[in-house]
Amino acid sequence: MPQVVRIHKPGGPEVLKLEETKLANPKAGEVRLRQTAIGLNFIDTYHRSGLYPMAMPVTLGTEAAGIVEAVGKGVTVVKEGDRVAYAGIAGAYTEARNIAADRLVKLPRWISDQQAAAMMLKGMTAEYLIRRTYRVSKGETVVFHAAAGGVGLIACQWLKHLGVNVIGTVGSDAKAALAKRHGVRYPVLYKRQNLAKRVREITKGAGVPVVYDSVGASTFEASLDCLAPRGMLVSFGNSSGPVPPFDPGILAAKGSLYFTRPSLAAYTATREDLVKSAQSLFRAVKNGVKIRVDQTYKLKDIVKAHKALEGRRTTGSTVIIP
Repeated sequence: MPQVVRIHKPGGPEVLKLEETKLANPKAGEVRLRQTAIGLNFIDTYHRSGLYPMAMPVTLGTEAAGIVEAVGKGVTVVKEGDRVAYAGIAGAYTEARNIAADRLVKLPRWISDQQAAAMMLKGMTAEYLIRRTYRVSKGETVVFHAAAGGVGLIACQWLKHLGVNVIGTVGSDAKAALAKRHGVRYPVLYKRQNLAKRVREITKGAGVPVVYDSVGASTFEASLDCLAPRGMLVSFGNSSGPVPPFDPGILAAKGSLYFTRPSLAAYTATREDLVKSAQSLFRAVKNGVKIRVDQTYKLKDIVKAHKALEGRRTTGSTVIIP
């Protein structure tokens, strides 16, 4: 029987339990997927901790790559033997699963399973952030928080390819060097430097049109202070905790600012949007955006993987091998 990681109550990494599960034949519209690589993402820790509540028991994880082993009735978008990947669907921490076929994307030959597991959620997140939530233009300067993280390394490379100047926040000199190698022109060490002040220096007082913020509570005010009039704060994560309630009047006071909280689910809700997003990501990778898999863990070591991620001991992407 396939092994699966479940949680039966929210909590720390210790609540992650390796169990066995039975797998029925795929229903109409489904396929059975033998998973070969699973992506680890910060949102997994939100689900595990209860920050984003889920019905228990639950299998965590939201992206993976694998091979289609069987197809249910009516499936036409993939066939047995296809290499595929998905993102944004809970239940990835398992050796095999049944999954809706229309949420799968076929992989090009030149993308490995580990790359796919490392890039689908993070890469499609980068796609909607910089190409749709706020569509960046050549010559602009933007702020991207956690620039040495999984989404950050993909997005910052992509931004550089688009001719955008990136101010990227990082937590150490080593991460600053890593970010610079991956598209960041101006790394800012947030523990030592005042971000808003540094942004004003770089932009000669103008501020930036957009800040991409996955950190949340600890960066919210600084992010607002980086923006030019009518600028946009794109809040897409809470690694330091959720943004506290605030008076919308602060947006007016700081220059008629925009605030948005987008999600990958909303931006890939239709199959058409899902496929377009994935294809845009694949083109970016083919054109030189590198996907870093800096850490790998066995499924049985998922507790160690979560501890490393929350302890800020990871860079780039982490992949779990079933």
